[in-house]
Amino acid sequence: MDQQISSPYRVAVIGGGPAGLMAAEVMAQNGLAVTVFDRMPSLGRKLLMAGRGGLNITHSEPMARFLPRYGEAADWMAPWLAAFPPEEVREWCAGLGQPTFVGSSGRIFPTAMKASPLLRAWIRRLEGLGVTLVTRAEWTGWEPEVLRFADGTVNAADAVVLALGGASWPRLGANGGWTALLPDIGITPLRPANCGFRVDWSAHFVQRFAGTPLKRIALSCGDVTVPGEMMITKDGIEGGAVYALSARAREMIARDGGAELRVDLRPDLSAEALTARLVGAVRESLSNHLRKRAGLSPVAIGLVQEARHAGNTSSLVGLIKSLPLRLVAPVGLARAISTAGGIRLEDLDERLMLRRHPGVFAAGEMLDWEAPTGGYLLQACLATGRAAGRGVLAWCGEKKAAAF
Repeated sequence: MDQQISSPYRVAVIGGGPAGLMAAEVMAQNGLAVTVFDRMPSLGRKLLMAGRGGLNITHSEPMARFLPRYGEAADWMAPWLAAFPPEEVREWCAGLGQPTFVGSSGRIFPTAMKASPLLRAWIRRLEGLGVTLVTRAEWTGWEPEVLRFADGTVNAADAVVLALGGASWPRLGANGGWTALLPDIGITPLRPANCGFRVDWSAHFVQRFAGTPLKRIALSCGDVTVPGEMMITKDGIEGGAVYALSARAREMIARDGGAELRVDLRPDLSAEALTARLVGAVRESLSNHLRKRAGLSPVAIGLVQEARHAGNTSSLVGLIKSLPLRLVAPVGLARAISTAGGIRLEDLDERLMLRRHPGVFAAGEMLDWEAPTGGYLLQACLATGRAAGRGVLAWCGEKKAAAF
């Protein structure tokens, strides 16, 4: 536990998601008077959405593989992740009465496979620590020495932690509006991450296959290949393997006006093995030939036919092993799982305090980083929330020492 700092230091946390709640917990445990403000009617709405299919809270892989998941931000994220690594996140969950387990993919989930029990236990802990929780409170900026809210109320605070999230799934609370409230801070534009992409399907293909999953495939973008699955949508594609390549594909589109994915429809078979299966004259329909001899599903066959109708003259084996998909654009932030961009590193000190705003700290998806799904998103939000909370403690300690 950090050095105890006695009140009257008052801290406002703006944002009731994982990063803000973790900052509040750290500070309240160490003697600060903390109030959490959230613009929505209840806290942790995106956390609850993330837990609908089983809350993937972190990942069990070694830190040497874990850190590179954060791409260009890995080096400056490293100290915060090392200070609150996945094993400590598991201990923290257990302390809330929510033990965890490691899934077959290495992902870590609460045994309950839901976010709601963890969130309820967390809120009870915060209330027990004396944290004040205020909902329907939309922060709209600063007046001299006070925070201003949309309903006209103001709040005085000795320090502030901003944890307003990115801009994905805005109906859950984080809409990116905070960027306009920090005009003197360097902010990398917010962009969709872990997102789907638009593909110009034919009307026939959309009518038949929209909403159909394509399983046990491998996707490639440039020199990176990811196994997994994807979902065909009426506008394009989405799904775990797509999300894993979304940062690379998004930047290609921004640079070149489009990006190409390659789909291996049978990654378990070599080109030679497929050639042997498909050799000989086709004495039946192409669909039956591909179904019987190549073992393709109807949607995979549909993709092969879609490519051929578009004029692709590659062999059947070439299309099965490396079917091209032209990505036109990423889906908007409203449909993305997470957000890339945010407050730039050079505008933050080593405690996550804004250099131009002493006593104001930031955490979570407000910072300029991105990561794939698989537990990395929540891990970083929790770790940076903890780092911001500890930063406030250090800053208040300095103020207290200077007063004597």
